[in-house]
Amino acid sequence: MFDLRLFSIRESRHRIHNPLTDRQLADFGTALGLPAGACILDLACGSGELLSTWARDHRITGLGVDLNPDFIAVARARAEELGVSDALRFVEADAFGYVLDEPVDVAACVGATWIGGGVPGTLDLLSRSLKPGGMLLVGEPYWRTVPTTPEILAGCGVESAEDYLTLPDLLASFGAQGFDVVEMVCSTEESWDRYQAAQWLNMRRWIDTNPGHELHDEVRRLLATEPQQYAACTRAHFGWGVFALIAR
Repeated sequence: MFDLRLFSIRESRHRIHNPLTDRQLADFGTALGLPAGACILDLACGSGELLSTWARDHRITGLGVDLNPDFIAVARARAEELGVSDALRFVEADAFGYVLDEPVDVAACVGATWIGGGVPGTLDLLSRSLKPGGMLLVGEPYWRTVPTTPEILAGCGVESAEDYLTLPDLLASFGAQGFDVVEMVCSTEESWDRYQAAQWLNMRRWIDTNPGHELHDEVRRLLATEPQQYAACTRAHFGWGVFALIAR
């Protein structure tokens, strides 16, 4: 399993742990037209920026679940900062298999579909906490350009081009699983840069202040290799989006 401490180091100053800008996240919340009082379950919520800003801007309520204690602490502080802590609750727990007793209006997993073993399993998991006619939000990478060499695949962190779909095929797969796609927001090169490149400064500052830490050499290795790898592979080949779905 990936060491949670590496996530905390790499994304220590991130409020959004995905390749979306603040504006994209805000515009997406507006586009969904959620009514005041709508309740959202956000599995693998990270630092809770979706819930906290949407609670401020749209008066939703919600529950965020994440396994990383550092991110949960940031999420609670962010909700307090924005004056929405009474509307939200953040729980440090494994999102895998997490189902609510009381169904919600929106169930989300924005960029962590491994909690359900992939997109189909995650949609099934989210649906188990959803009111009839409710909305699912799922974040998932897709191929902008399908890699054709083992080197590019390795640089993208995948074993096979079949691990992900192109955007048209991903959208078609939602329909095949019985969902209408009703909204989406997709990454841009700018939003990828803001997500990925910001990690390099986080890592460098951590390296400089933690010379004797057991993760020092690994973080140093990542910083030495990732900028070129990102430019050659992820930035060129990967897209990423959040998709709003309603069951047919």
